Amino acid sequence: MQSLVYVFIALAALGLGATGYYGLTLTPLESFLVAVMFACVAVVLVERQLRQRAENRLERAIEDLSRLLSTDAQAGAVLGQRINAMADIDAGPRLEGVEADISVLGTVIRQVAEAVSEIEDRGKTTSSEPERPAPVAPAIEAPVREPEPRISLAQLRQSLTENRLIFHVLQTVKLPQRRAFGHDLVPRLMLEDGDLADQIDFMPRRGGEDVVRQIEQLALMEAVTIARRARTNGQASNLFIPLSRATLSDANGAEQLLATLEANRAVCGGLVFLIADSDWGHLNSVERAVIAAMVKKGIGFSLSKTRSLRNDVAELAARSVRSLRVDAAQFISSPETLTDFHPSDIADYLGRFGIELLATNVTREAQILELLEDGIVLAQGTHIASAGPIRPDLGVDRVPSAMMPRRAEM
Repeated sequence: MQSLVYVFIALAALGLGATGYYGLTLTPLESFLVAVMFACVAVVLVERQLRQRAENRLERAIEDLSRLLSTDAQAGAVLGQRINAMADIDAGPRLEGVEADISVLGTVIRQVAEAVSEIEDRGKTTSSEPERPAPVAPAIEAPVREPEPRISLAQLRQSLTENRLIFHVLQTVKLPQRRAFGHDLVPRLMLEDGDLADQIDFMPRRGGEDVVRQIEQLALMEAVTIARRARTNGQASNLFIPLSRATLSDANGAEQLLATLEANRAVCGGLVFLIADSDWGHLNSVERAVIAAMVKKGIGFSLSKTRSLRNDVAELAARSVRSLRVDAAQFISSPETLTDFHPSDIADYLGRFGIELLATNVTREAQILELLEDGIVLAQGTHIASAGPIRPDLGVDRVPSAMMPRRAEM
């Protein structure tokens, strides 16, 4: 468009010069000067008008930009106020309360569904067999109490004083290749006749928390020694260390535990603490704080004797639970007592959160095949390997002080 205007200016200047030459009898030079002057004045006027238009557009654009910046500033101020208001709200306890309520609500809904299903089944049975008497409610079974250990607490204290406690390792393998995945530290007690007492024979059932703490502290030191030596030899592996509320609830025991982990932080990645599912479900706030401090040091956890897989898996993963242990025979014969999922789906579901399902007490080859069909690849038991001594180059050499004189006399 601007080029067309310049063409018209040039044509007008040419016509003005021709008019001056032919009509006004001007000389050719005068006619040329008139044409040039007219063209220059016209170009200056056009350029001035175009510049004024451009300045007006620029001013309007600057005003629009100023309004947008003012609006953005106001929106930023409002957003900052909302963020400050949200930061002032302590949402942690509220969210925990909501999560707890949702978990309880889910349990109640499941129980209601089971009750409704039982009522419907009873109604169908009653309609088909009207003369059949009403079923008698089953008697509530008393909880099965574990037998008392055959070694008393006083004898156990004396054995610990005489340094009779040793540790063996129980291997966990990864199926189907059966490669070693990790080892459980299993405490055993050397008796005077040379036999070994298993954990069930001497671990206290009630009381004796100080003895349990001492055994768990010895297990941690043994695990740290094994982990350091194995790492030096290039044979690092997962070590499962027994842990209970007896250590977590004691201030001195928890402090010593955290101090040991801090001093050996280089090997914490291969240490996994084995906690009973019953203890994990009853942790108080102090014990949860100790668990959180252990997680910050890279420690993982494995829940043993898992009674149910109907847990908040996301919460377990957030608290660094790496595996859940279930009895192989119970999972194969009656999986409905552990989970509402199909047996072949529960391992994949846990795996989405980084949690492995580990089958214990495997006693037959047929159990391994069934576990593989259900997608469970971690297993341990007597059919795979029994607990055995630690390699001399990895473990701590323990010599019972009470047995040394007898050996000398022999």
